[in-house]
Amino acid sequence: MKAIGIDIGSLTTKAVILDDNGSLSLNVTPSGDEPESSAKAVLEEPLGQTGLNLNHDFYLVSTGIGAKYVSFTHQQKAITTCLARGVHYLFPSARMAIDMGAESCNVLKVNERGRINDWVNHDKCAAGTGVFLQQMAKIMQMPLEEMARLSANAHSIPEITNTCAVFAESEVISHVHRDPPTPKEDIVAGIYSSVVSRIMTLCKRIGIERDVAVVGGVALNSGLVNILENEIGFKVLMPDTPQIAAALGAAVIARETIEKGLAR
Repeated sequence: MKAIGIDIGSLTTKAVILDDNGSLSLNVTPSGDEPESSAKAVLEEPLGQTGLNLNHDFYLVSTGIGAKYVSFTHQQKAITTCLARGVHYLFPSARMAIDMGAESCNVLKVNERGRINDWVNHDKCAAGTGVFLQQMAKIMQMPLEEMARLSANAHSIPEITNTCAVFAESEVISHVHRDPPTPKEDIVAGIYSSVVSRIMTLCKRIGIERDVAVVGGVALNSGLVNILENEIGFKVLMPDTPQIAAALGAAVIARETIEKGLAR
């Protein structure tokens, strides 16, 4: 029986298949309008890699905002629970996880067994999320990858509000249209600093504890992670595919359920 984890987010859907040896087959695809269709689509490639299909014997745990709409899931788990287990699988030494997602940011304290000791999040405002950075990229008229490269050349960091996405957009537009305009690399650094400021507020609420792992799609932005490391004061741990942490955690829970003989 194969262990499968799926994380259905607002922008992307992630799937992980975990075999008996701990090897991973994974995939990340854009989320569609229908969570069940997104779940089936994201599984096509990793199932093909393992020579399986949805008619084979498997146990599937789902998480994310679309989890409850997947009819072929066997169990649903909270995103924070799955994040903790996924981070622990990747980095057993991690005692804190920062998950920077499309519409929210979660900060978790993780114990030596991969369980949550404490957590905080913000999801009331887009500021500090992947959706916010996408909007900033549109205003800056450049792809996210170029923003990350530009930030490394910043000479100063203009202050941009970290409390409201709408106000932040207005401030960025103001910097772009000043005479002379604020250099683009400085604006990008200011945007990242704004996001990091909000993340650091969450971290300080529960206390920073090493090692710190950074996951979620926003973690792919190297410029932002560099500024986060400067603020936090040390290097963070980050997997090659940071956006799959919750799906991996769901797969870990699925495998444990199978091993306990509780899979139906």
